[in-house]
Amino acid sequence: MVQDGVRQLAGPVAARFHVTSTGPDDAPVLLLAHGFACDQGMWRDVVPLLRQDHRVVMYDVMGAGRSDTSAYDPERYAGLDGYADDLLAICEEQDLQDVTVVAHSVSTMVAVLAALRQPQRFRQLFLLATTPYLLDDPVDGYEGGFAPGDLAEISQALDTNYFAWAHAMAPVFMGNPDRPELGEQLAEAFCRADPDISRQLIRTMFATDYRPLLGEVRTPVVLLQSRQDAMVPESVGPYVHERFASSTLVELEAVGHCPHVSAPVETARAVRRHLLAAG
Repeated sequence: MVQDGVRQLAGPVAARFHVTSTGPDDAPVLLLAHGFACDQGMWRDVVPLLRQDHRVVMYDVMGAGRSDTSAYDPERYAGLDGYADDLLAICEEQDLQDVTVVAHSVSTMVAVLAALRQPQRFRQLFLLATTPYLLDDPVDGYEGGFAPGDLAEISQALDTNYFAWAHAMAPVFMGNPDRPELGEQLAEAFCRADPDISRQLIRTMFATDYRPLLGEVRTPVVLLQSRQDAMVPESVGPYVHERFASSTLVELEAVGHCPHVSAPVETARAVRRHLLAAG
């Protein structure tokens, strides 16, 4: 099926995660991985700026968008490793090589895990609004943005009424209060996601500390960090930049946790500016 130049790819893995592609088939691959409880539609405004000379591949993370939630296994997805397995399975089925991943939010650590397992498959990682750990760590001087007690409060809100939480928190995630339609767009994505899977994923995000893995990554990394991000303190960007073996920190003028939505032109231009040439 082709719609606006975007076609769904064939194969059981592609069907499970609604994998789509646009742009020239023989061009370098950009694999876009969306954030928490979103879907690939969140990339809609950056894709036209990337696909002229790249093959852009997108998918819906398990539990989000048009993914097949009947394939959900709580044990497989108890951590982010299962999500990394999915990313690698997509690459394997579609024979994607020399891949540049552009990942947002929780998918940034999914991309890191995938690159650690199969470094030969990846050319470069773009990590948009990344955070390796959501909790503050006073011993290390790390500001994750949340205190341990915040998880209990968030869990209670999610368990009480997921959809009310989604509508309340989406504008906070998005920022840009002068553009309420952006928060509404994110809330709609949150509400399309499976509530139970989303609850489990956010608990996993709070429970897992990926800081020890950063120094093991040998794939070149570009960190894209926006201003006034309610989920990621400004100090996180420099912190992870210092710990990756090869990274570039790009501070965007965009505001909020989803600059690919609120400032798609700036975000796409930053990606294009820092793309590595084929080796």
